[in-house]
Amino acid sequence: MAATWDQADALQEIIALIKESITPVGEQRRVVERLQELQSTPRYVSYLVYIFAQLTTEDVQIRTVAGILLKNGFEHVVITDDELVYIKEQMLLALSLPEVELRRAASLVVAMIIVYYKPETWPEGLGKLIELIASSNFDEAEAAFNTLSKVCEDASAELDAAEINGVRLIEVLIPKLLDATQHPDARIRAHAINCLNEFVTQGSPTLQLHLDTFLTALFKRASDESAHVRKFVCQAIVYISTATPAKILPELPNVVEYMLYSTRDADTDVALQACEFWMQFAENKQLAPHLRPYLSKIAPVLLQSMVYSEEDLLTLGTDEDDAHIEDRDQDIKPQHYSARTHRNERVEDEEAPGNAPGSSTAIQGKSRAAIEAAFKDEDEDSDFDSEDAYFDDDDDDDMTGDWNLRKCSAAALDVLAIEFGDELLEILLPYLRERLFAAEWLQRESGILALGAIAQGCIGGIQQHLPNLVPLLISTFQDTKPLVRSIACWTLSRYSSWCVQYKGGDGQTPFFLPAMEGLLGMVLDRNKRVQEAGCSAFATLEEEAGTELTPVLGPILSTLVRAFEKYQRKNLLILYDAIGTLADSVGNELNRPEYVQVLLPPLVQKWQSLGDVDEDLIPLLECMSSVTIAVGPGFLEFSPPVFERCVRIVHSQLQFLAEDAQKPAEERDYERMTETFIIVALDLLSGLTQGLGTNIQPLVATSNPPLLPLLYMCIRCESAPIRQSAYALLGDLAISAFDLLRPHLQSIVPDLIQQIEPNPADENVSVCNNAAWAAGEIALQYGGPGVRTLPAGGSDGAGANASGAGAGGANGVDATSVAELQQWVNPLIERLIPVLLSQKSAKSLTENAAVTIGRFGLVCPAMVAPHLDVFFVQWCQALWDIKDNDEKDSAFRGLCEMIQVNPNGAAAGFPYFCNAVVRWTTPSAQLNDMFRKILTGFRDASGPEQWESQKQSFPPVIRQRLQDRYGL
Repeated sequence: MAATWDQADALQEIIALIKESITPVGEQRRVVERLQELQSTPRYVSYLVYIFAQLTTEDVQIRTVAGILLKNGFEHVVITDDELVYIKEQMLLALSLPEVELRRAASLVVAMIIVYYKPETWPEGLGKLIELIASSNFDEAEAAFNTLSKVCEDASAELDAAEINGVRLIEVLIPKLLDATQHPDARIRAHAINCLNEFVTQGSPTLQLHLDTFLTALFKRASDESAHVRKFVCQAIVYISTATPAKILPELPNVVEYMLYSTRDADTDVALQACEFWMQFAENKQLAPHLRPYLSKIAPVLLQSMVYSEEDLLTLGTDEDDAHIEDRDQDIKPQHYSARTHRNERVEDEEAPGNAPGSSTAIQGKSRAAIEAAFKDEDEDSDFDSEDAYFDDDDDDDMTGDWNLRKCSAAALDVLAIEFGDELLEILLPYLRERLFAAEWLQRESGILALGAIAQGCIGGIQQHLPNLVPLLISTFQDTKPLVRSIACWTLSRYSSWCVQYKGGDGQTPFFLPAMEGLLGMVLDRNKRVQEAGCSAFATLEEEAGTELTPVLGPILSTLVRAFEKYQRKNLLILYDAIGTLADSVGNELNRPEYVQVLLPPLVQKWQSLGDVDEDLIPLLECMSSVTIAVGPGFLEFSPPVFERCVRIVHSQLQFLAEDAQKPAEERDYERMTETFIIVALDLLSGLTQGLGTNIQPLVATSNPPLLPLLYMCIRCESAPIRQSAYALLGDLAISAFDLLRPHLQSIVPDLIQQIEPNPADENVSVCNNAAWAAGEIALQYGGPGVRTLPAGGSDGAGANASGAGAGGANGVDATSVAELQQWVNPLIERLIPVLLSQKSAKSLTENAAVTIGRFGLVCPAMVAPHLDVFFVQWCQALWDIKDNDEKDSAFRGLCEMIQVNPNGAAAGFPYFCNAVVRWTTPSAQLNDMFRKILTGFRDASGPEQWESQKQSFPPVIRQRLQDRYGL
């Protein structure tokens, strides 16, 4: 039957497209798009199999690409039962072909079938693989092992559980794999160890029974002549030390020596796998102390591994001044945007119960991310083309991605520094001095990298040296080598907190301004890599300095605006982040006419130059969101076109989503960043609403298309991030444009209630967070101005008994508005209380739930107070370490109103209330008066003896603060 396909138009077109794809002048994007269209053609997969397996007159490369297309298109093509039988038959036969390229492609397809359809559905295929691994034809056996290796990587748990004819496959497979670790062919030895490694990570009980045998096999292969085998031996030791450390510890001296030797291996893949051992071992708090005796050996090996290799330097390119050269499309990495989440800021009170000094734990497991930040520009230097990925075999065992020995060594040093601190520093100091002052630039560069890597863990001991080291780093900004200048930026950023906080004998901060000026100089460097490093480091300094930047905003803005003229596309994205961070850090200090006129024109000019669906608009929108909040009223003259465009973007992208959803799955546009455009536009609308306050109302009232119906569509959207941003905007509009929002609440609030749940799915946590916060803002608006604003000097009668069922307290509540709110109080409280009580709720979620319960208690105390005994203790715990602010104030005023209505509900948890009260630093006069009246009321109701007895049960700090503040 296959012979009749020779002249089929689709077959001939596929062959032609494959040929074009492998020619240098081929139009890759057109080829990919046409092949994707052909996936819906009947017999498409059969054509690919025919080209691969039976069209022997064609070049091997063409046949190989056909096999890879088959594998890569498996999840996107409808395959009939007859076609599947044909694929299985031909691909199993292809494992014995003489051409290595065809065998590898066949391995990919066979592995894909087993993984996709599950192992137990194809016993014949698995049986054939078991048969072939024993073949005397090593090429044939290698193909079978290669296939098993890929299956193990993707479906080890399924293989472990699979039964065929009543026999557990794993019990047959593991002994054969163990035997194969000593196979004469190095390729097969490597595959066997790789397979076994996957069962280690999966925790296979069957492998556990053979673990001693596996370890013995590993030690035999420790000096294997094949680097590929040694790589998997090192990987196995890393995996076993993580999964079953008790098996490694008795042999730790030998293992350490072997890993030290392997970290210096000439083969970088072996060295990288060995280096992973130090990081994984040190991140385990139980295992890490066992490395202490070996630190003096480990540290210099890691330092040496942090020096750029010749291969690294070739990949990174030349040292040229390249700021004037336009970026290529492939230089720009995809940007990942996170929607806004409403969070409260916490403060640590070391004297307070439950917050003992030193109780906060060091951040663990972030070393890889921290080191990646130092090298993120290096990760973008390869000429990867998205069209190539359509044809490439993405299962290449030799691919290690962007993670390399240099980065791994720096991350390992970071983890070791966190674990051993000054102990490690004493070992490192002589090596650091030697490298930092070395004549050879590669040695200097690695020394600077090491200094940055130990910043978190060794800060206690290194800070005495920083008055000398920080000027050295700043002077390094004059180095002729861009790689030295760029790593100096990152390392200085790691010490930015010290630069901001360190004070000399005169009380001044002698290193803050020099560090800032040095980094600003790097922002305008002639080399793009240094620009990026300088801009990123300056953003870190901004976060640490906060409002300390206010006196020098002029020169900062001048530099950042000059960067607009100098930067190419990629670094503009970093610049947007630095500007947004600056706005977040200094807040409304940015709202001065001279600053507004310097900063906003280039931002608006860039905004106008980009199209509505230009992906570069996304980070700019994010940046402008921060700027609008900071500048506030100063943005008013620029706001109408920005507001209108955001509404237009939301409308057009929602329209596109609706139209795209009507198309067949294979025709939908999955690459377009539609959701992200909606999210950033909503977030900028939130920024405008926060910044302009009630000045946003004319824009909302006259928007075309109308904003509020669009907001309702976003609230009902399936996408969690869109709903997250929509509820953030809802809360902001409740604050600044409530009269316009109010007519829409009958539709919106029922959906809002459904978003609040005690154990939301991970993607819905921030949706729930923002919905709970928005509900609290809506409640305050219904309460009227009396509950939203704080009298300057407090008020007589604050904390008086509530008047009327559900009508609120005596805080100026608008009884008419409250009547409209009452329909939602019970449904919301019924959902908020379980969130507050749940042990699994994220801390930010319990905090927002508590604030919103308090605000409903402020507006409708008689409706919420009956539940007080259910949530009182957890409520106090949730908010006692939140920094003082208006949200916290309104929540506590609501709690006080509820206590007045139902004092018995607070009796059992009264010590928790006292702790929450004394944690306040500067309560408003009104709230302080409420606290005093409640505390005095409880004292008077208790009687002198019982009150003194109860006080003695309080921790000393609570007793002292009650006495100091309230005379109790």
